[in-house]
Amino acid sequence: MALALLVILVALMFEYINGFHDTANSIATVVSTKVLTPGQAVMMSAIFNLAGALAGTAVASTIGKGLVDIQLINTHTILSALLAGIIWNLVTWWVGLPSSSSHALIGGLCGAALASAHNDWSAIKWSAFNAATQKWEGLWPKVAWPMFAAPVCGLLVGFLFVGLLTVLFRRARPGNVNHLFARLQLLSSAWMSFSHGTNDAQKTMGVIALTLFSATTAGAFDHTPAMLSFLKTDKFEIHIWVKIACALTMAAGTAAGGWRIIKTLGHKMVKLQKIHGFAAQTTAAAVIQCASHMGMPLSTTHVISSSIMGVGSAKRLNAIKWTVVERMVWAWLMTLPVSGAVAWGLVELFRFVGFAS
Repeated sequence: MALALLVILVALMFEYINGFHDTANSIATVVSTKVLTPGQAVMMSAIFNLAGALAGTAVASTIGKGLVDIQLINTHTILSALLAGIIWNLVTWWVGLPSSSSHALIGGLCGAALASAHNDWSAIKWSAFNAATQKWEGLWPKVAWPMFAAPVCGLLVGFLFVGLLTVLFRRARPGNVNHLFARLQLLSSAWMSFSHGTNDAQKTMGVIALTLFSATTAGAFDHTPAMLSFLKTDKFEIHIWVKIACALTMAAGTAAGGWRIIKTLGHKMVKLQKIHGFAAQTTAAAVIQCASHMGMPLSTTHVISSSIMGVGSAKRLNAIKWTVVERMVWAWLMTLPVSGAVAWGLVELFRFVGFAS
């Protein structure tokens, strides 16, 4: 039982780090356009992240049981996956790269599952059609395909949306346009924060639910005190206390801020005006909301970054600082394999020292 509780604690640590690591996704543009101060933006984002985290469980189910064979998962597997995700998040946060916490966790989970299955690749659910839900499930349709499709969608929609806004307001006075979109950006930033909560917070919910299921199956909670009976679960499900714990933890992490990544997204990549900030956030929020509805654990980082690129390129192509973009793309491509490799190595290390079988 102690190990299971440790894994839950580490999962909440990951959620907290995710909160301050990905804060920039929601508020970089509203800070860079000076609609809100950094402090105001962080608190607003924390509130709406909390609300979004309590809405739905589709993404949590994908993470918890849709990517790996849950019969091969144990607490050591999940602990290794979480530690790998935390390590990658902290490294990229330290250097100011807006990498994906989602893909760090997913890569860690797949790498750890592979090691736990003694390198049997069937432990990873690659692609399968679920007749009951009439939907495709697995790593390819839920993660790999959206990993490329979502940023492209954000780029194109952002480009077209800001182009449409420019045409509609081409005759308006610049002062009036700035005043209008300063107010609208408050709404788009709040929606972006809500969307981030509906997608990112659910990933840790799925991990904790998987931990509880695995520990119960293994008999870890057979002799727990009555006051801890809520930890037992005979089937994979997202309990309300798990949702609340993850939502509050992410909100706390969001309130801590993520100024290094805010600087990269909001200032280094492209200079934004209020109309551009509104377009980028609205585009990203819409894409993320659609993905959450379909149970896709999307990278909110990829989507907002590509939306900012699309909006910036609508101004002119050389408005984008492509050297910064190049560093971000490399971080995106490296996240899944590196976090997977780290998690695989941790499982093997635990096995070598006798901590896991």
